[in-house]
Amino acid sequence: MTARRRLAVLGLAFMPLLAARPAHAQSLASPSDRFRQAGEQVRAGDALKGLDTYRELAAAGYESGSLYWNWAQAASVRGEPGEAMWAVLRGREVEPGDRALARELERLRESANLDPAELAPEPVAALARASRRFHLDWLALALAVCSVGAHAAARFWPARSWPARAAWATAVLALLAAALPLAGASARPTAVVVRRGAPLLDGASPAARPLGALRQGEVVPVLERSDAYLRVEDSAGARGWAHGDDVWPLDARPSP
Repeated sequence: MTARRRLAVLGLAFMPLLAARPAHAQSLASPSDRFRQAGEQVRAGDALKGLDTYRELAAAGYESGSLYWNWAQAASVRGEPGEAMWAVLRGREVEPGDRALARELERLRESANLDPAELAPEPVAALARASRRFHLDWLALALAVCSVGAHAAARFWPARSWPARAAWATAVLALLAAALPLAGASARPTAVVVRRGAPLLDGASPAARPLGALRQGEVVPVLERSDAYLRVEDSAGARGWAHGDDVWPLDARPSP
């Protein structure tokens, strides 16, 4: 075998390894590198690829207010206001106190001509967000521990009145702090209509008959789930089934 033929054979042998290098390098990239890469893809005009990268990061658990804010910008570039609305609202679930998300939510609501009530069909859900923002569950636990300690001090020093007063005061505050998370937990899960003209169906099957159309960007309570379908209720009170590709839930991270 000549030297030239040997080089040709070696080149063919290493071609699969060379072709696999970009994919391998991408799999080794850190989440922050992938996040920057997605932003570069959007700025370069490939918003679809940037959205795919944001989705992969979120599905892997790397959720943040910044990621969803950028996701919303990329969706708006592609002319998908419903998906942008979902991204902002999902980001608010992850980081309830993010002001940039709040401003973007108001901008999207006005551009979609949606009433504030159409974005908040479950008012008590705001209590759950407030409890997450201010960590009221941990505050309630800390106050309960303080109350137990104060009750123990009252038994140890029965002649002193302040331990008993402190025990009851911290117990009341613990109950108040725990009330908000408990009330927020009673809210029904919600989803966002991401597709324009998404049909409201009379059943959870491809052969179901359409009952009407859902409004893009509207937040709807989720009443039931069946495979790829969600049973929802729109702002007018109409109930029916919608496909999961048309209505994206807010209570879970996106699928890969």
